[in-house]
Amino acid sequence: MKKLLSFALMLALLWACQQPKQEQVALQTEQKAVVYQVFTRLFGNTNTNNKTWATIEENGVGKFNDFTDKALIELKDLGVTHMWYTGVPHHAVINNYTAYGISNDDPDAVKGRAGSPYAVKDYYQVNPDLADDPDKRLDEFKALIERTHKHGMKVLIDIVPNHVARHYEGKNNPEGVLDFGATDDTSVEYAANNNFYYIPGETFKVPAAENNYQPLGGEKHPLSDGQFDENPAKWTGNGSRLAQPGFHDWYETVKINYGVRPDGTFDFPILPEDYDQMDEKAHFDFWQDKQVPDSWIKFRDIALYWTKLGVDGFRFDMAEMVPVEFWSFMNSSIKNANPDAFLLAEVYNPSLYRDYIHKGKMDYLYDKVELYDTLKHIMQGHGLTDNLPAIQEGLKDIEHHMLHFLENHDEQRIASPEFVGDADKGMPAMVVSTCISTAPTMLYFGQEVGEPGAEDAGFGSNSRTSIFDYIGVPHHQRWMNNGAFDGGQLSDDEKALRDFYKRLLTFSTKSTALMGEYEEIHSFNRANTEGYGDKVFSFVRWSGDEKLIITSSFKPADAEAFSLKVPAEIIKKWGLKDGSYQLTDVLYGSNNTLKINNGVGSIKMSLQPLESFIYQLQ
Repeated sequence: MKKLLSFALMLALLWACQQPKQEQVALQTEQKAVVYQVFTRLFGNTNTNNKTWATIEENGVGKFNDFTDKALIELKDLGVTHMWYTGVPHHAVINNYTAYGISNDDPDAVKGRAGSPYAVKDYYQVNPDLADDPDKRLDEFKALIERTHKHGMKVLIDIVPNHVARHYEGKNNPEGVLDFGATDDTSVEYAANNNFYYIPGETFKVPAAENNYQPLGGEKHPLSDGQFDENPAKWTGNGSRLAQPGFHDWYETVKINYGVRPDGTFDFPILPEDYDQMDEKAHFDFWQDKQVPDSWIKFRDIALYWTKLGVDGFRFDMAEMVPVEFWSFMNSSIKNANPDAFLLAEVYNPSLYRDYIHKGKMDYLYDKVELYDTLKHIMQGHGLTDNLPAIQEGLKDIEHHMLHFLENHDEQRIASPEFVGDADKGMPAMVVSTCISTAPTMLYFGQEVGEPGAEDAGFGSNSRTSIFDYIGVPHHQRWMNNGAFDGGQLSDDEKALRDFYKRLLTFSTKSTALMGEYEEIHSFNRANTEGYGDKVFSFVRWSGDEKLIITSSFKPADAEAFSLKVPAEIIKKWGLKDGSYQLTDVLYGSNNTLKINNGVGSIKMSLQPLESFIYQLQ
């Protein structure tokens, strides 16, 4: 018996040791994903009025139908594989849709006039602002799903499990689905199957305004009186337990209860220790006979509803504020319905990354606090490329799961003065971000034409394109060219920037090397190459049929010249002998030569400011 157990253990260990290699082989057959995050409300808006705190009539709004076949063809040609339509579920808005059976929202509990997409009011419907005919808004979104699929791209939308709008009103629930809070015991702060947390005996109070803030910029509105009827008060979305949350709290939302008691202990089963090594099916099976809190079931059913309508995946807001066991339950249910679902989440605490990937069954997490923040510092001139190698080394075991970006709706626009004030300074960072790993790349609409987010839309400050108000997006509008989607109004510089993004992203989706092996050669060159400084970064990528040498200069003004070295161990892995090999830059087609002498490679490099080369070995 002991011999049999030992043999079984040996086989198990052998199998485990082979897994990373098998996973790598599998990755080489996959296409690198490119996610295009588009703020749906803003994409198709051609109105250039851009008045602060403007109404929908004054500043206009984009619609589902603005994503025409031509628009989607152009985005596909940009290299996009996944369209993340941000702001689709019906969230609180300050617009009168009572004719369609929708209640008005109170400006005292809504941020901006168009409202935050992360204060969802009805999860079984879509934002009426986005429809040409609000009565047929869901049909218009279904048609957009079909158009997107027709052009070979997948569809992602947001799900925000941590919180819902202060005034949630599910008027479109499927038969038998009760609203959030419908059966809650509001006399207690907490009960396992309550959907919300309560503050018994206290009524909600609107936060005290700061910096002379007034809802709607001070415009008179029948519901804007500094009051909001909520009795008893609920905990606020970011976890505030005050009946009057602070002005910087997420006061327009209320927190969902997942069976986490106020003292932080749990009212749900905990995953066994070894489940971080189990697949989605094992997780799905684990939950089948378990009793879970009501909120878990409600959000699982929401995700499955959209999956059934043809949505291919989700971006989960603030996932780390929700227990990882819920994500095991939720994501294994989604994967059971659609094994190819694309599941992306915000998790900003690196110590939680592996739990949310392995236990929570997330496909991808934002690589924000390590790669993005470091690249931002380098772009701004006070960070060093010497800090990049350790990031990839530290994430080596989960690198495929760490999605890369330089912009999204939460972050400042690269071209804004508050970031770097020059969209071109994002070019070397985009090459590094896109090419350094097998992970997906994300692009925020307008980034590819240098959108600076300079408009004063109303709620909040500029440098980020507003997610709260009706506004036009000028650089993007020039590309849109009144619905022609041909870049007809772009300047020459904007056209060149978009051409760069298109060349980079389309290459990335076809390259087998970018789904293969990675080694940084930066450290070797810092130690051994004269003239190679801390504003240059170099690495190699390769697969069985493609070998790449990638170098980027982050210097905005001075040219760089040096003889880049390719270490002997890389040359050996590539099976190259002494001699000369032609290199071709896949971005713009220039040629160079890799010379190998005594097993070490060298390339004479001349880099202009902010220039990158992705040399392909011929």
